[in-house]
Amino acid sequence: MTEESHRSSAAEIPVTSNGDLDQSPETVFQRDSFPSGPGAPNFSESCVTSSNFASTTEGIIESRPYKGAMNEQPKSGAVVLSDDLKSPAMEKLDLVRKWSINTYKCTRQILSEKLGRGSRTVDMELEAQIEVLRDNKRKYQNVIKLAQTLSSQLSQIMQTQRQLGDAFADLSLKSPELHEEFGYNADTQKLLSKNGDTLLSAINFFISSVNTLVDKTIEDTLINIKQYEFTRVEYDAYRTDLEELNLGPRDATTMPKIELSQQQFQVYREKYEKMRSDVSVKLKFLEENKVKVLHNQLILFHNAIAAYYAGNQQQLEQTLKQFHIKLKMPGGDSPSWLEEH
Repeated sequence: MTEESHRSSAAEIPVTSNGDLDQSPETVFQRDSFPSGPGAPNFSESCVTSSNFASTTEGIIESRPYKGAMNEQPKSGAVVLSDDLKSPAMEKLDLVRKWSINTYKCTRQILSEKLGRGSRTVDMELEAQIEVLRDNKRKYQNVIKLAQTLSSQLSQIMQTQRQLGDAFADLSLKSPELHEEFGYNADTQKLLSKNGDTLLSAINFFISSVNTLVDKTIEDTLINIKQYEFTRVEYDAYRTDLEELNLGPRDATTMPKIELSQQQFQVYREKYEKMRSDVSVKLKFLEENKVKVLHNQLILFHNAIAAYYAGNQQQLEQTLKQFHIKLKMPGGDSPSWLEEH
Protein backbone atom coordinates (compact mmCIF):
# COMPACT_ATOMS: atom_id res chain seq x y z
CA MET A 1 0.00 0.00 0.00
CA THR A 2 2.77 2.36 0.85
CA GLU A 3 4.51 1.84 -2.53
CA GLU A 4 1.25 2.22 -4.42
CA SER A 5 0.44 5.46 -2.64
CA HIS A 6 3.70 6.97 -3.82
CA ARG A 7 3.15 6.12 -7.44
CA SER A 8 2.90 9.11 -9.72
CA SER A 9 -0.30 9.68 -11.53
CA ALA A 10 1.78 10.10 -14.68
CA ALA A 11 2.52 6.36 -14.66
CA GLU A 12 -1.11 5.27 -14.58
CA ILE A 13 -2.64 4.41 -17.96
CA PRO A 14 -6.45 3.79 -17.90
CA VAL A 15 -7.70 0.72 -19.80
CA THR A 16 -11.14 -0.69 -20.63
CA SER A 17 -12.53 -4.03 -19.52
CA ASN A 18 -11.22 -5.83 -22.61
CA GLY A 19 -7.70 -4.56 -22.05
CA ASP A 20 -7.68 -1.78 -24.68
CA LEU A 21 -6.49 1.72 -23.98
CA ASP A 22 -9.22 4.01 -22.77
CA GLN A 23 -7.61 6.94 -24.65
CA SER A 24 -4.86 7.29 -27.20
CA PRO A 25 -1.29 7.27 -25.86
CA GLU A 26 -0.68 10.80 -27.09
CA THR A 27 -3.71 12.14 -25.27
CA VAL A 28 -2.72 10.42 -22.05
CA PHE A 29 0.82 11.65 -22.35
CA GLN A 30 -0.23 15.24 -23.00
CA ARG A 31 -2.68 15.18 -20.12
CA ASP A 32 -0.63 13.35 -17.48
CA SER A 33 3.03 13.67 -18.34
CA PHE A 34 3.05 17.49 -18.21
CA PRO A 35 1.10 18.52 -15.17
CA SER A 36 0.21 22.16 -14.94
CA GLY A 37 0.60 24.31 -11.94
CA PRO A 38 3.22 26.35 -10.20
CA GLY A 39 5.28 23.33 -9.18
CA ALA A 40 5.19 21.55 -12.53
CA PRO A 41 8.53 20.66 -14.11
CA ASN A 42 9.58 22.28 -17.37
CA PHE A 43 10.15 19.82 -20.23
CA SER A 44 10.32 22.43 -22.94
CA GLU A 45 13.77 21.34 -24.09
CA SER A 46 13.04 17.59 -24.52
CA CYS A 47 10.74 15.48 -26.60
CA VAL A 48 9.07 12.22 -25.58
CA THR A 49 8.21 9.42 -27.99
CA SER A 50 6.62 6.04 -27.26
CA SER A 51 6.26 2.73 -28.98
CA ASN A 52 2.96 0.97 -29.62
CA PHE A 53 1.23 0.67 -26.27
CA ALA A 54 -0.88 -2.23 -27.55
CA SER A 55 2.17 -4.46 -27.77
CA THR A 56 3.60 -6.39 -24.91
CA THR A 57 6.95 -4.52 -25.03
CA GLU A 58 7.60 -1.65 -22.70
CA GLY A 59 7.33 1.96 -23.81
CA ILE A 60 10.62 3.75 -24.59
CA ILE A 61 11.17 7.40 -23.68
CA GLU A 62 13.89 9.16 -25.70
CA SER A 63 15.30 12.53 -24.65
CA ARG A 64 16.79 14.84 -27.28
CA PRO A 65 16.88 18.59 -28.00
CA TYR A 66 13.46 19.85 -28.90
CA LYS A 67 13.18 21.31 -32.41
CA GLY A 68 9.50 22.02 -32.51
CA ALA A 69 7.71 25.34 -32.46
CA MET A 70 10.24 27.04 -30.17
CA ASN A 71 11.86 30.16 -31.60
CA GLU A 72 15.57 29.94 -32.10
CA GLN A 73 17.66 32.36 -30.12
CA PRO A 74 19.29 35.04 -32.33
CA LYS A 75 23.01 34.81 -32.64
CA SER A 76 24.89 37.63 -30.96
CA GLY A 77 27.49 39.75 -32.75
CA ALA A 78 28.11 43.12 -34.38
CA VAL A 79 25.41 44.39 -36.73
CA VAL A 80 26.81 45.82 -39.95
CA LEU A 81 24.60 48.04 -42.07
CA SER A 82 25.15 48.23 -45.77
CA ASP A 83 25.50 51.58 -47.49
CA ASP A 84 21.99 51.30 -48.86
CA LEU A 85 20.52 50.98 -45.35
CA LYS A 86 22.28 54.03 -43.89
CA SER A 87 19.70 56.64 -43.00
CA PRO A 88 20.18 60.44 -43.11
CA ALA A 89 20.26 60.37 -39.31
CA MET A 90 23.28 58.06 -39.39
CA GLU A 91 25.02 60.32 -41.89
CA LYS A 92 24.35 63.35 -39.68
CA LEU A 93 25.69 61.46 -36.70
CA ASP A 94 28.87 60.69 -38.65
CA LEU A 95 29.24 64.37 -39.57
CA VAL A 96 28.83 65.37 -35.93
CA ARG A 97 31.48 62.83 -34.94
CA LYS A 98 33.94 64.20 -37.50
CA TRP A 99 33.18 67.77 -36.45
CA SER A 100 33.78 66.90 -32.78
CA ILE A 101 37.14 65.31 -33.55
CA ASN A 102 38.20 68.29 -35.67
CA THR A 103 37.08 70.78 -32.98
CA TYR A 104 39.00 68.88 -30.33
CA LYS A 105 42.18 68.87 -32.39
CA CYS A 106 41.92 72.59 -33.19
CA THR A 107 41.19 73.53 -29.57
CA ARG A 108 44.18 71.51 -28.39
CA GLN A 109 46.37 73.25 -31.00
CA ILE A 110 45.22 76.73 -29.94
CA LEU A 111 45.83 75.98 -26.26
CA SER A 112 49.27 74.57 -27.04
CA GLU A 113 50.21 77.72 -28.94
CA LYS A 114 48.98 80.01 -26.15
CA LEU A 115 50.87 78.00 -23.54
CA GLY A 116 54.01 78.12 -25.65
CA ARG A 117 54.24 74.35 -26.07
CA GLY A 118 53.04 74.05 -29.66
CA SER A 119 54.50 75.23 -32.95
CA ARG A 120 52.61 77.24 -35.56
CA THR A 121 53.11 77.84 -39.26
CA VAL A 122 53.95 81.48 -40.01
CA ASP A 123 54.13 83.30 -43.35
CA MET A 124 56.13 86.37 -42.34
CA GLU A 125 55.27 88.46 -45.39
CA LEU A 126 51.56 87.71 -45.28
CA GLU A 127 51.36 88.18 -41.51
CA ALA A 128 53.00 91.61 -41.85
CA GLN A 129 50.44 92.67 -44.48
CA ILE A 130 47.57 91.51 -42.29
CA GLU A 131 48.89 93.42 -39.29
CA VAL A 132 49.27 96.60 -41.39
CA LEU A 133 45.70 96.22 -42.65
CA ARG A 134 44.30 95.91 -39.12
CA ASP A 135 46.31 98.89 -37.95
CA ASN A 136 45.11 100.96 -40.92
CA LYS A 137 41.52 100.01 -40.19
CA ARG A 138 41.82 101.36 -36.64
CA LYS A 139 43.35 104.62 -37.94
CA TYR A 140 40.70 105.05 -40.62
CA GLN A 141 37.98 104.54 -38.04
CA ASN A 142 39.54 107.29 -35.95
CA VAL A 143 39.58 109.63 -38.97
CA ILE A 144 35.91 108.88 -39.60
CA LYS A 145 35.06 109.61 -35.97
CA LEU A 146 36.87 112.96 -36.06
CA ALA A 147 35.28 113.91 -39.40
CA GLN A 148 31.84 113.11 -37.98
CA THR A 149 32.57 115.38 -35.02
CA LEU A 150 33.62 118.16 -37.42
CA SER A 151 30.47 117.65 -39.47
CA SER A 152 28.27 117.84 -36.36
CA GLN A 153 29.95 121.00 -35.10
CA LEU A 154 29.86 122.62 -38.53
CA SER A 155 26.15 121.84 -38.82
CA GLN A 156 25.51 123.62 -35.51
CA ILE A 157 27.52 126.62 -36.72
CA MET A 158 25.49 126.76 -39.95
CA GLN A 159 22.26 126.75 -37.98
CA THR A 160 23.51 129.56 -35.73
CA GLN A 161 24.66 131.64 -38.72
CA ARG A 162 21.24 131.30 -40.37
CA GLN A 163 19.50 132.43 -37.20
CA LEU A 164 21.95 135.31 -36.82
CA GLY A 165 21.38 136.37 -40.44
CA ASP A 166 17.61 136.35 -39.92
CA ALA A 167 18.02 138.49 -36.78
CA PHE A 168 20.20 141.06 -38.64
CA ALA A 169 17.73 141.20 -41.52
CA ASP A 170 14.83 141.85 -39.11
CA LEU A 171 16.77 144.64 -37.37
CA SER A 172 17.68 146.12 -40.74
CA LEU A 173 14.00 146.61 -41.47
CA LYS A 174 13.17 148.02 -38.05
CA SER A 175 16.18 150.34 -37.70
CA PRO A 176 16.23 152.87 -40.55
CA GLU A 177 19.31 154.63 -39.21
CA LEU A 178 21.31 151.31 -39.23
CA HIS A 179 19.61 149.74 -42.20
CA GLU A 180 22.77 149.30 -44.29
CA GLU A 181 24.96 148.05 -41.44
CA PHE A 182 22.47 145.40 -40.37
CA GLY A 183 21.88 144.48 -44.00
CA TYR A 184 25.61 143.89 -44.68
CA ASN A 185 25.90 141.57 -41.70
CA ALA A 186 22.73 139.72 -42.63
CA ASP A 187 24.05 139.07 -46.16
CA THR A 188 27.45 137.96 -44.82
CA GLN A 189 25.94 135.44 -42.39
CA LYS A 190 23.63 134.03 -45.05
CA LEU A 191 26.55 133.62 -47.46
CA LEU A 192 28.64 131.88 -44.81
CA SER A 193 25.71 129.60 -44.03
CA LYS A 194 25.30 128.74 -47.70
CA ASN A 195 29.00 128.00 -48.16
CA GLY A 196 28.91 126.01 -44.93
CA ASP A 197 26.16 123.81 -46.32
CA THR A 198 28.30 123.20 -49.40
CA LEU A 199 31.29 122.28 -47.26
CA LEU A 200 29.09 120.08 -45.08
CA SER A 201 27.96 118.10 -48.14
CA ALA A 202 31.58 117.54 -49.16
CA ILE A 203 32.57 116.40 -45.65
CA ASN A 204 29.63 114.02 -45.37
CA PHE A 205 30.48 112.54 -48.77
CA PHE A 206 34.05 112.02 -47.58
CA ILE A 207 32.79 110.30 -44.41
CA SER A 208 30.42 108.02 -46.33
CA SER A 209 33.08 106.93 -48.84
CA VAL A 210 35.75 106.18 -46.24
CA ASN A 211 33.17 104.43 -44.04
CA THR A 212 32.20 102.18 -46.99
CA LEU A 213 35.86 101.36 -47.53
CA VAL A 214 36.36 100.42 -43.88
CA ASP A 215 33.09 98.67 -43.00
CA LYS A 216 32.55 96.80 -46.26
CA THR A 217 35.69 96.43 -48.37
CA ILE A 218 38.26 96.05 -45.59
CA GLU A 219 35.87 94.10 -43.35
CA ASP A 220 35.17 91.63 -46.16
CA THR A 221 38.90 91.04 -46.50
CA LEU A 222 39.26 90.58 -42.74
CA ILE A 223 36.54 87.89 -42.83
CA ASN A 224 38.62 85.99 -45.39
CA ILE A 225 41.66 86.47 -43.16
CA LYS A 226 39.81 84.91 -40.22
CA GLN A 227 38.93 81.91 -42.38
CA TYR A 228 42.58 81.67 -43.40
CA GLU A 229 43.71 81.75 -39.78
CA PHE A 230 41.26 78.97 -38.84
CA THR A 231 42.51 76.89 -41.77
CA ARG A 232 46.06 77.45 -40.53
CA VAL A 233 45.08 76.12 -37.09
CA GLU A 234 43.53 73.01 -38.68
CA TYR A 235 46.65 72.43 -40.75
CA ASP A 236 48.94 72.78 -37.72
CA ALA A 237 46.72 70.49 -35.63
CA TYR A 238 46.90 67.61 -38.14
CA ARG A 239 50.59 68.32 -38.76
CA THR A 240 51.25 67.94 -35.04
CA ASP A 241 49.31 64.65 -34.94
CA LEU A 242 51.35 63.26 -37.82
CA GLU A 243 54.63 64.30 -36.20
CA GLU A 244 53.67 62.62 -32.93
CA LEU A 245 52.74 59.38 -34.70
CA ASN A 246 55.99 59.38 -36.67
CA LEU A 247 57.96 59.63 -33.43
CA GLY A 248 56.28 56.49 -32.06
CA PRO A 249 56.78 52.84 -32.96
CA ARG A 250 55.94 51.51 -36.40
CA ASP A 251 54.07 48.22 -36.27
CA ALA A 252 50.96 46.59 -37.65
CA THR A 253 48.80 48.58 -35.22
CA THR A 254 50.26 52.05 -35.77
CA MET A 255 50.94 51.96 -39.52
CA PRO A 256 47.23 52.28 -40.52
CA LYS A 257 46.93 55.25 -38.16
CA ILE A 258 50.00 56.88 -39.66
CA GLU A 259 48.69 56.40 -43.19
CA LEU A 260 45.31 57.88 -42.26
CA SER A 261 46.99 60.82 -40.52
CA GLN A 262 49.17 61.39 -43.60
CA GLN A 263 46.08 61.55 -45.82
CA GLN A 264 44.32 64.00 -43.51
CA PHE A 265 47.45 66.13 -43.26
CA GLN A 266 47.68 66.34 -47.05
CA VAL A 267 44.05 67.42 -47.34
CA TYR A 268 44.41 70.24 -44.82
CA ARG A 269 47.75 71.27 -46.26
CA GLU A 270 46.19 71.82 -49.68
CA LYS A 271 43.30 73.70 -48.07
CA TYR A 272 45.71 75.93 -46.15
CA GLU A 273 47.82 76.74 -49.21
CA LYS A 274 44.71 77.61 -51.24
CA MET A 275 43.42 79.96 -48.52
CA ARG A 276 46.82 81.60 -48.20
CA SER A 277 46.92 82.23 -51.94
CA ASP A 278 43.36 83.63 -51.92
CA VAL A 279 44.15 86.02 -49.06
CA SER A 280 47.30 87.26 -50.80
CA VAL A 281 45.34 88.08 -53.95
CA LYS A 282 42.58 89.70 -51.90
CA LEU A 283 45.06 91.94 -50.09
CA LYS A 284 46.61 93.00 -53.38
CA PHE A 285 43.27 94.05 -54.88
CA LEU A 286 42.27 95.75 -51.64
CA GLU A 287 45.42 97.84 -51.64
CA GLU A 288 44.79 99.01 -55.20
CA ASN A 289 41.17 99.87 -54.45
CA LYS A 290 42.07 101.62 -51.19
CA VAL A 291 44.63 103.86 -52.88
CA LYS A 292 42.17 104.84 -55.60
CA VAL A 293 39.32 105.62 -53.20
CA LEU A 294 41.40 107.54 -50.67
CA HIS A 295 43.21 109.47 -53.40
CA ASN A 296 39.92 110.93 -54.67
CA GLN A 297 38.43 111.50 -51.21
CA LEU A 298 41.49 113.25 -49.83
CA ILE A 299 41.57 115.64 -52.82
CA LEU A 300 37.88 116.36 -52.27
CA PHE A 301 38.37 117.05 -48.57
CA HIS A 302 41.37 119.32 -49.12
CA ASN A 303 39.86 121.38 -51.95
CA ALA A 304 36.55 121.86 -50.12
CA ILE A 305 38.18 122.98 -46.86
CA ALA A 306 40.64 125.29 -48.64
CA ALA A 307 37.95 126.94 -50.79
CA TYR A 308 35.62 127.45 -47.83
CA TYR A 309 38.15 129.18 -45.56
CA ALA A 310 39.50 131.21 -48.50
CA GLY A 311 35.99 132.47 -49.13
CA ASN A 312 36.09 131.19 -52.68
CA GLN A 313 32.47 130.24 -53.26
CA GLN A 314 32.99 129.48 -56.93
CA GLN A 315 35.86 127.06 -56.25
CA LEU A 316 33.81 125.37 -53.51
CA GLU A 317 30.89 124.75 -55.83
CA GLN A 318 33.23 123.55 -58.56
CA THR A 319 34.66 120.97 -56.17
CA LEU A 320 31.22 119.48 -55.57
CA LYS A 321 30.53 119.34 -59.30
CA GLN A 322 33.86 117.61 -59.89
CA PHE A 323 32.87 114.76 -57.57
CA HIS A 324 29.18 114.73 -58.61
CA ILE A 325 27.93 115.69 -55.15
CA LYS A 326 24.41 117.04 -54.82
CA LEU A 327 24.07 120.00 -52.51
CA LYS A 328 21.71 119.39 -49.60
CA MET A 329 19.50 122.44 -49.17
CA PRO A 330 18.62 123.38 -45.58
CA GLY A 331 15.01 122.68 -44.62
CA GLY A 332 14.48 120.21 -47.49
CA ASP A 333 13.15 116.68 -47.38
CA SER A 334 16.68 115.40 -46.79
CA PRO A 335 17.20 113.54 -50.08
CA SER A 336 20.29 111.46 -50.42
CA TRP A 337 23.28 113.70 -51.00
CA LEU A 338 25.52 110.73 -51.74
CA GLU A 339 25.96 109.73 -55.32
CA GLU A 340 28.38 107.02 -56.34
CA HIS A 341 31.02 108.07 -58.82
